[in-house]
Amino acid sequence: MPQIEINLGNKDDPDRKVSILELAHRAGDAVVRSTDELAAEIDSAFKELLRTHNALPLAKLAPTSLVYGAWDSRGTQVKRPRLIRSIIRAEDVEVLHSASQYNSVWKLLDDDQKKVLTDEKKKQGVKLSVKGFNDVPSVFRKTNDKLSKFISGHVNDEARVLGGIIARGPITRQVTINLIALQSIRGDSEQSTQQLKRYLLGLALVAATAETELYLREGCLLRCADETDVWEAVVRRGESQYFSLSADQALAQINTYAKQAATSFGVKQPEKTYQFNIKKAKELLAKKEETDSDATE
Repeated sequence: MPQIEINLGNKDDPDRKVSILELAHRAGDAVVRSTDELAAEIDSAFKELLRTHNALPLAKLAPTSLVYGAWDSRGTQVKRPRLIRSIIRAEDVEVLHSASQYNSVWKLLDDDQKKVLTDEKKKQGVKLSVKGFNDVPSVFRKTNDKLSKFISGHVNDEARVLGGIIARGPITRQVTINLIALQSIRGDSEQSTQQLKRYLLGLALVAATAETELYLREGCLLRCADETDVWEAVVRRGESQYFSLSADQALAQINTYAKQAATSFGVKQPEKTYQFNIKKAKELLAKKEETDSDATE
């Protein structure tokens, strides 16, 4: 895998770097577009993919943009579907709601201290609770559609803070490798196309079969109920075939295949650092996009 990093270089941490493998939008991330040299290389790779369907330049720079999908929404508008997708589903669930209370230091302050803060609150036009100086109950969530908190004298559950679920049925994690999407990827020749597909398939197999910590969030920690995973090869017509890819032998075969595919493709694992440019980030903010209304701050 290409080891490309972006040096954010802020005053507090001048050596702060982020790997392109960590970026949420991968090659289409705003941080990439806010560099000089890397932005130009990525833009050229996306344009090549748009004009000729040749994915080689993008794969050389950011192969995860092809494995996990990418949308160059800030540039060429090129979209690539995911090769690998993971979903966790729970059946027969009961939705829970939470109610919490933040207790501030307000009750421990004397009258003079409270008056100073209250006067400053009025002067600045900000709530004390926003700054952590007043108690805050958390029962209702902030909604754009202004849902009523109460309906006919009863609490409206639709407006309450979600607090998780109780799953009375099974919880399943489904990982899919989309071979049809893989078949649509092209190189600049028949040979390079074959090498590219094998390389991306190797990356997808390694990612799909890797043991992951299923720690989703606080209070939600999943474990595997079965010792082995069940893999199903789904064909267009006819019966599916089932495999076990959890055994040590199977995982070793996958790693061997992935390494051979990477060597054949010509990955040299370049290590290069690019500089984040705050001026280019400001230009990106000033540029009006068609999708601005759909974005969040």
